Amino acid sequence: MAKIKLEYIWLDGYEPTQNLRSKTKVEEHENFKGTLEELGNWSFDGSSTKQAEGGSSDCLLVPVAIYPDPTRINGWLVMSEVMYADGTPHPSNGRATIDDDNDDFWFGFEQEYFIMDTKTQLPLGFPVGGYPAPQGMYYCSVGGKNTHGRKLVEEHADLCIAAGINFEGINQEVACGQWEFQLFAKGAKKAGDEIWVARYLLDRLTEKYGYYIEYHPKPLGDTDWNGSGMHANFSNTVLRTCGDQATYERICEAFRPVTAEHIAVYGAYNDQRLTGKHETASIHDFSYGVSDRGCSIRIPLMTVQKGWKGWLEDRRPASNGDPYKIAARIIKTVKSAL
Repeated sequence: MAKIKLEYIWLDGYEPTQNLRSKTKVEEHENFKGTLEELGNWSFDGSSTKQAEGGSSDCLLVPVAIYPDPTRINGWLVMSEVMYADGTPHPSNGRATIDDDNDDFWFGFEQEYFIMDTKTQLPLGFPVGGYPAPQGMYYCSVGGKNTHGRKLVEEHADLCIAAGINFEGINQEVACGQWEFQLFAKGAKKAGDEIWVARYLLDRLTEKYGYYIEYHPKPLGDTDWNGSGMHANFSNTVLRTCGDQATYERICEAFRPVTAEHIAVYGAYNDQRLTGKHETASIHDFSYGVSDRGCSIRIPLMTVQKGWKGWLEDRRPASNGDPYKIAARIIKTVKSAL
């Protein structure tokens, strides 16, 4: 028998932006294979996470995905849904709203973020009381003058890959101290699971560096610095195979009348980022276009070159958005057009 460390991870009930929570259960297992079938439900004090009242505080943690924990001996990361005691989904449970049981929808999320110094409360590379050189030389840069935080970013990439997450890439972003990683998954729920576990690994990793991650979409306020998004690349069988421009345009047009519904779940404070500047469309407008990063939805050039067979990119989601809720809303809109 071996002692197994199971790190149950869930989303709390804080608004407007939920936080990751986790706690460890140590169990004895013989020949543990790392499957969901080997795991049991657990509970937590919902009154401490804004998910229950003190008089009836138990909430259930129901495992939905499991990954090896690359930093622990005999450790596993267990992504969990929050349920009421009767087994019904808690209102904070965005995963339960996804209508994609057959995994027809594929998602690729591009997660941008700022690495912050806990001592200065500023992005890496920012001097106290001032600013570094203006934007221009940071994007995909190399060298100590313009590149800040690479050691953390590289270690995070290795952890995600070791955990079995379908990690697809990293790059420094436009602003100083700003980075991005990309994930892809077949199935909206799996895509959300992997973004949240990747965020968990990133947040936990900062503890040994003296950093923290800022997911606010515009942490530097109304300045000439880029904000952070989480662009959502998506497709289903129709988008991957239709070969028809009219079908693509019909799907894009289906997003127009529900713009407010999308913005409502695309992340708090996104109005500060979606200004029509810094590679964004205005939050007050809706637009789409081929190879246009200033549109709400970009039709990738590769999709057109392949005869209108591919995917779309919604550029509006903020870096602090919940990928479960974002995917759920996109799926609902795409299905309404078919």
